[in-house]
Amino acid sequence: MLDKNQIAKRIAQELRDGMYVNLGIGIPTLVANYIPAGVNVVLQSENGLLGMGPFPFEGEEDPDLINAGKQTITTVPGSVFFDSAMSFGMIRAGKVDLTVLGAMEVADNGDIANWKIPGKMVKGMGGAMDLVASAKNIIVAMQHVNKAGESKLLKQCSLPITGVRCVKKIVTELGLFDVTERGFELRELAPGVTVEEVQAKTEGRLVVEGDIPVMNL
Repeated sequence: MLDKNQIAKRIAQELRDGMYVNLGIGIPTLVANYIPAGVNVVLQSENGLLGMGPFPFEGEEDPDLINAGKQTITTVPGSVFFDSAMSFGMIRAGKVDLTVLGAMEVADNGDIANWKIPGKMVKGMGGAMDLVASAKNIIVAMQHVNKAGESKLLKQCSLPITGVRCVKKIVTELGLFDVTERGFELRELAPGVTVEEVQAKTEGRLVVEGDIPVMNL
């Protein structure tokens, strides 16, 4: 099964030259460390930055440079800072080509729940609702099952919805899935994972056709 860094590394393979990309809190932030050689993308952070770089090395952190998740970051040549209003103006105007988000649940029709668990304290929804409503492409980086071993790829989300019918692709520790009208279509298996294991851990509609290749990392 994949660890968090391997999930991020596989998602980085989906980046295309010239894209404007927003990376959400958690596993998605790690994607910045695995951008393929020769691929030039502009990373946007909704707290007001275009041109985010990889995480700094220990001892080289600048406490004034943070992403939306309050993690210290680096910038790349040509980066620019601006206020939150302009940042969300970019997002709502559809200027972000790809958003990579974490999720607590995803339904097989593309619904995503990732901002609130009822009864637990949250500071707010963050930028997730704007991003899933406005980005041209949504990829989810998540764990396939919760701590109790229950599937997080569901027929229907049980938690408050962040966005409806918006998720296009999911990468979990078990594999890569396209979200289509037919449900979760298994495209790649993580090394050492079997189709039977994926089937056992997926509650929502799962489509498996032909020989499924092993993920190339």
